[in-house]
Amino acid sequence: MPSNPEPTPSDGVKNLSPAERARLGKAARKVTPLDSHAEIHAGDGRDPVAVLAGEDVTRVPELVPIRYGRMLASPLTFYRGAAVLMAGDLAATPTSGFRVQACGDAHLSNFGMFASAERTLVFDINDFDETLPGPWEWDVKRLVASLAVAGRQNGFTRKQRDRIAFIAAGAYRTAMRDFAARTNLDVWYAQLDVQTVLEQWRSILPPTQVKRTEAALRKARTRDSLHALDKLSEVVDGHRRIIAAPPTVVPVEDLMPSASADELFRWMQTMLSGYAESLSPERRHLLTQFRLVHMARKVVGVGSVGTRAWVLLMLGRDDADPLFLQAKEAGASVLEEYAGASEYPHHGERVVAGQRLMQASGDIFLGTHRARGIDGQDRDFYVRQLRDWKGSAVVEEMPPRGMGTYASICGWTLARAHARSGDRIAIAEYLGSTDRFESALAAFGEAYADVNEKDFNLLQAGVRDGRVEVKTGV
Repeated sequence: MPSNPEPTPSDGVKNLSPAERARLGKAARKVTPLDSHAEIHAGDGRDPVAVLAGEDVTRVPELVPIRYGRMLASPLTFYRGAAVLMAGDLAATPTSGFRVQACGDAHLSNFGMFASAERTLVFDINDFDETLPGPWEWDVKRLVASLAVAGRQNGFTRKQRDRIAFIAAGAYRTAMRDFAARTNLDVWYAQLDVQTVLEQWRSILPPTQVKRTEAALRKARTRDSLHALDKLSEVVDGHRRIIAAPPTVVPVEDLMPSASADELFRWMQTMLSGYAESLSPERRHLLTQFRLVHMARKVVGVGSVGTRAWVLLMLGRDDADPLFLQAKEAGASVLEEYAGASEYPHHGERVVAGQRLMQASGDIFLGTHRARGIDGQDRDFYVRQLRDWKGSAVVEEMPPRGMGTYASICGWTLARAHARSGDRIAIAEYLGSTDRFESALAAFGEAYADVNEKDFNLLQAGVRDGRVEVKTGV
């Protein structure tokens, strides 16, 4: 637990009655009308290339060109890596004044499937690098804008894109109104079981989409540490070693001279001991039954490329009892400049606390530690399983109807995550019973997709002008 616990976004309303909280929501609608959420004042007077370059200072220099190569693959991959740009743009948009534990990067590809502790396949938000208490509207707008960007990439018409955005915002609004009527425990235990949802929608989804979804579920259930053992590692001179796939996966001994590699390996063992203290006693006991045998640097994601991330191969009772962990560096949230600094002692704690608050069922090995590296710098890390039935939607293959279905699931999931931390009653009353919020968000999404395309083009120009170095295909 942090020495100075961060205040929960709902602390200010816990002593108010539901009727008083509802009145707060209704009053906020007069100050910040629902229609105002269509407003956007983004992109003017800023240099997106310079803003993005500001994040490069703390990243591994030789990996930065890979980051830009991935971002320039398409306007959607650019959007995924440009959370820092949108954070500043969102700060200028109207808000109702109600704060939640925000994801900070709630685009459509940061939702997905994974195993719950009870070994069921659930759907939830799965990336919390930017999490911080902030306005709930920022997450919803980031989600809706991502759908507009993805819809354009997939060749959807404006009408189809508006419909998808409308569905996402509507799912958020109606779910929040439903959660407002539930008890605190009902909200806390709510989760989206993937198999149950598929059975409910089997009759209304196209047969091809049902088959594609079922295949994705089967694939997700195979993605665990045992499956990864043969795919990601091999036996070398009688010892299990992570397979090199430079520059995205580089074993520690290939990164530096032998003596330095040994020092880094010992450092990681010490870091893991400190991380173990952040786990509950029974999970800490489970972790002690595994030993670290190898590690490799891994390039992850789009926006995270260049941050320090390690794949850790742990073995238990024998070589057929693996556990793959990922230790990832945590930096300041892109929201911090606009929503205020975290109250947690370090960013690893910020990420872990935010994830535990927003997710309905989390990774049993999720934990954190701040450690001084062999370079003498203090760095914050959080640790989780590399694979545990993880699966994500293939956005590029979604037809309009499929993306609409996916949008509704994401909207519901985001509302549930916000309802756990914020004043769900006030937010629900603010959103109201009409579709004015949906209409405003659909307009916002399209307008921000224009901004995103402009920024994407400016980054391309930066490459041509020599301001940006790019490495593609990795």
